[in-house]
Amino acid sequence: QVQLVESGGGLVQAGRSLRLSCTVSGSIFNMYFMGWYRQPPGKQRELVATITSDGVTNYADSAKGRFTISGDSAKKTVNLQINNLNPEDTAVYFCYAQRIGRPAYWGQGTQVTVSS
Repeated sequence: QVQLVESGGGLVQAGRSLRLSCTVSGSIFNMYFMGWYRQPPGKQRELVATITSDGVTNYADSAKGRFTISGDSAKKTVNLQINNLNPEDTAVYFCYAQRIGRPAYWGQGTQVTVSS
C-alpha cells in the first residue's frame, strides 16, 4: 500500500512564495516517477512538474521559471517550490508517484489560493 500526503497549501498573497511537500509511505520500491499536478477551479487536472528517481526533472511550460521540484529519497518526500505566485496558480495541487508502466498513486490534494 502506498500513501501520499501533501502539505503546505494555504491562502497567500500574489507575489509571495510557497513550498508544497509530499510525503510518501508504504512500499515505494521501484517508484520511478514522482511529481505534482494541479486542478484549477472548473478546469481539468494538469501537469506541473515531475522528477524521476534518477533526479531528472520535467516542467510544464506554464511552470518553467517559477516552479522548482525537488526530491529527498531519504525522507521520502517530493517538494514543489512556487515563487512569485499569481491568482492563476490557484488550484488544488496533487502529488503523485508511479512505477514505470503502472497506474499512478495520488494524494488527496492541498488547496493553494492566491489573492490579488
